[in-house]
Amino acid sequence: MTAPTTPSAPIDPTSTDAWASLEAHNLELTGSLREWFDADPERAQRFSADAADLHVDLSKNLVTAETLELLQQLAREVGVEAHRDAMFAGAHINTTEDRAVLHTALRRPAGASPALEIDGQQIDEDVHETLQRVYDFADSVRSGEWTGVTGKRIETVVNIGIGGSDLGPVMVYEALRPQAQDGLSARFLSNIDPTDAYETTRDLDPETTLVIVASKTFTTQETLTNARLVREWLLQGLRENAGLTVEQEQEAIAKHFVAVSTALDKVEAFGIDPKNAFGFWDWVGGRYSVDSAIGTVLATVLGPDTFEELLAGFHAMDEHFATAPAEKNVPLLMGLLNIWNVNFLEAETHAVLPYSQYLHRFPAYLQQLTMESNGKATRRDGSLVTTETGEVFWGEPGTNGQHAFYQLIHQGTRIIPADFIAFATPNHALADGEQDVHELFLANFFAQTKALAFGKTAEEVRAEGTEGALVAAREFSGDRPTTSIMAPKLTASVLGQLIALYEHITFVQGVVWGINSFDQWGVELGKQLAKGLAPAVAGDEQAISSEDSSTSALIRYYHEHRQQG
Repeated sequence: MTAPTTPSAPIDPTSTDAWASLEAHNLELTGSLREWFDADPERAQRFSADAADLHVDLSKNLVTAETLELLQQLAREVGVEAHRDAMFAGAHINTTEDRAVLHTALRRPAGASPALEIDGQQIDEDVHETLQRVYDFADSVRSGEWTGVTGKRIETVVNIGIGGSDLGPVMVYEALRPQAQDGLSARFLSNIDPTDAYETTRDLDPETTLVIVASKTFTTQETLTNARLVREWLLQGLRENAGLTVEQEQEAIAKHFVAVSTALDKVEAFGIDPKNAFGFWDWVGGRYSVDSAIGTVLATVLGPDTFEELLAGFHAMDEHFATAPAEKNVPLLMGLLNIWNVNFLEAETHAVLPYSQYLHRFPAYLQQLTMESNGKATRRDGSLVTTETGEVFWGEPGTNGQHAFYQLIHQGTRIIPADFIAFATPNHALADGEQDVHELFLANFFAQTKALAFGKTAEEVRAEGTEGALVAAREFSGDRPTTSIMAPKLTASVLGQLIALYEHITFVQGVVWGINSFDQWGVELGKQLAKGLAPAVAGDEQAISSEDSSTSALIRYYHEHRQQG
């Protein structure tokens, strides 16, 4: 198979006709959301679209039909669709690392046609062979066939990873927790702060604990440090509680540890049987890897069927992004709206507000996905960007956020675009007397986007009997942009659709800005410096003195105040 063509050098978006038209359009744009809705009774219908099971209402954004048309023109002029097609085909669009970007291949169904072959690798075959190995392992744990060294069945799976090896699995597990097998649960260890390892393991039984060490290279400092800490905790517990002998230690590690890694030599040196290592490929970035073998903890605790449903949801959104026309292509439109908000309305942050407690880790997951991908100041050809890039993504579940930070979104001086996510059917239907609590919950969801869009005028405040200085305090300007995303119910498939939606939104923005959304050199410098600082932190006076005055003073403060024991 001929290698797919990598798109040419990035096109400066500010040099396009569409950009100039958008700048002029922004200056000329008049009216408010109140006026636009009053003038166009069909606005909500015309600015809404469906993607797989997701219904997305864009009508409360600060755009007109002309805005969206110009944004789509911008996408054409910078080559978003060509770049999208190149990604799906396996072109090396990760230019700084000369790699394909094929996280979408992780969720292609078995037997997909035409088969995907890239750089001599049979992608589909390799993906499904690994998936089957993961599923076989998961089934052996779930059935009780796989036991700990003392013969007890596994009750807790501890996933040790960081970044993409942690955030994705944690988020999905929390979102789909009701589907966990009875008697089987997951815990997640990521932070090198020893408190995390202590709290994760302190009330576990080593005899019924299985550990997954997730590190592609098996060199990640935080992950390997935590893995060694947990290995010692497990062996010590087995010595004390089960009479483990030195001769049995290797067997214990092999029965209680597996790996998600391709560095089989390092896995074996740690004590893990290489047969129990599940790999993935360099065309899968860490923040795009939850649907790879990184999801082994999910397949084990939630079950292979649930994991398959998750993958099907991812694929459904992939198909929508790849085939839907631009005017109804939800990831394309949402990505372009983010461009409008950042580069023309000067928004600096973006809130994601799920009205589902099960999605309480979704904003944190999106922080890595979006900010590690698009937090760049150079374009993919090495030149400096010509626009602002990236946004600070953040959020908390509703209704908690309403009683915390919504004040700033409603009446602050900054525009903060917000995505509201909700589900028609609750996972747990409860009533407070005659009150359906989910209906009360969704009333808040609907009310917030209405209030943000239309606000409250001074006249409306006075009509309620308020006078004087209090009028201004109770006035709401409105015109705060929001997107509403709804689905029938939070299922594994719908969750996969939501994740893939934001993956593709991030991709669209990266293409418009001309950056490579698939490397992350910005996370490396601090890690490198931390290794070099180790002698100083350990007390080497010469090393301390060689540091800058601030760093050396802080290290000396540490030595003066560290309490032993």
